[in-house]
Amino acid sequence: MTNAPLGGANLRGAVDLSSLVRPPAPAGGPSAAAGGVVRRATDATFTEVLDLSATVPVVVEFSGQGIEPSLEPLILQYGGRIALATVDATTNPQLVQAFQVQQVPTVAAVIGGRPIQLFSGMLAEAELRDVFDQLLQLAAQNGVNGSIAVDAAAEPAEPVEEPLPPHHQEAYDAIAAGDYTTAIKEYETAIAQNPRDLLAVAGLAQVSLLARLDASRASAQGADAAVREKAAQNPADLDSQLAVADLDVSGGHLDDAFDRLLELFPTLDAAGKNLVRTRLLEYFEIAGAEDPRVVAARRRLTGLLY
Repeated sequence: MTNAPLGGANLRGAVDLSSLVRPPAPAGGPSAAAGGVVRRATDATFTEVLDLSATVPVVVEFSGQGIEPSLEPLILQYGGRIALATVDATTNPQLVQAFQVQQVPTVAAVIGGRPIQLFSGMLAEAELRDVFDQLLQLAAQNGVNGSIAVDAAAEPAEPVEEPLPPHHQEAYDAIAAGDYTTAIKEYETAIAQNPRDLLAVAGLAQVSLLARLDASRASAQGADAAVREKAAQNPADLDSQLAVADLDVSGGHLDDAFDRLLELFPTLDAAGKNLVRTRLLEYFEIAGAEDPRVVAARRRLTGLLY
């Protein structure tokens, strides 16, 4: 993620972050309003940040590995028009994946529940002010122009987390360790025990995507461009097209992934159609059933099936 001017940015292509695998903290825990301008955020409590981003833009600062958060003094100077969420990249794998964090420090933002990529590395204060000023302009264009009370002396409350069901916890721990195979098995077990466990269904879809991305990047020596080039050279190769669709979804380009697979669908045999249908259903779980892009793609898929 590099320094990215926001003047022409919009939120239409952004992935909704509300379906992270780990559920939010219970209602009795600290609320978004109680967290103040600066707060710590985790995989478990990020729903609070999403809620807050409907009032003010929230800057998300990823730190860890000896790098400490540094944006608080500048954020406080904006008088509650911008909030800051600090995230330890070493202990929050879902947020690291959602924001595509490759190094620390990395700084992103959320406006109205949608992620905005900002920059990686360190910027001078004048450059930071320019980025944050542009962020405020983008937020205003999207109807997010409120403010929250500033309490610079308040220490962000420690998140209070409700214990997860056993298989969910095992899956979450496995994801944190990069063991996607175990995480998949744990979510599958949870679903077998309770087919209506929607968190497990969403978790299985997300960790399956992570596992496939790891595999495709390993086969291409980590280069996403190589995966895309292979697909471009072999437009009829279903595996290559599915790999690129995974990259599109991980990067927030849902429409590109849906178009790629739905245009390919009529040309496939029965086995291929079933594979594409299953993959699309996974993407629908990741993005959320209410996402308008999912609604449109589901309608197109239904038309192709019947």
